[in-house]
Amino acid sequence: MAFSSNKLSAIFLVLTILFSSTVSNIACNTCKPTPKPAPPPPASCPKDTLKLGVCTDLLGLVNLVVGSPPTSKCCAVLAGLADLEVALCLCTAIKANVLGINLNVPVALSVLVSACQKTIPPGYKCE
Repeated sequence: MAFSSNKLSAIFLVLTILFSSTVSNIACNTCKPTPKPAPPPPASCPKDTLKLGVCTDLLGLVNLVVGSPPTSKCCAVLAGLADLEVALCLCTAIKANVLGINLNVPVALSVLVSACQKTIPPGYKCE
């Protein structure tokens, strides 16, 4: 049974279309846009905020020698935390009044963070 040239041309055309669509789909699978990274989870203090009540000694209620190494109980509780985590924990403690006194939040935060030789990250606001 011999094929006519029309039948061969039609088979060739069908195979060409199938092959090119398959190759096209494979190539497009590698061109997918990269997914956007997930937004960071809301920051929270990795420490028990109630333990930060020991930080009242750094607020001038007890004499603090300027330039002394950070050996207070407060700094020990905050040891190992990044600057942002320290600021977040102390902000949470101040706002929750864990320290037991009414404070000017920005001033108290600055005093506590610097007493443990940490810095408040640029743009961080205790809200």
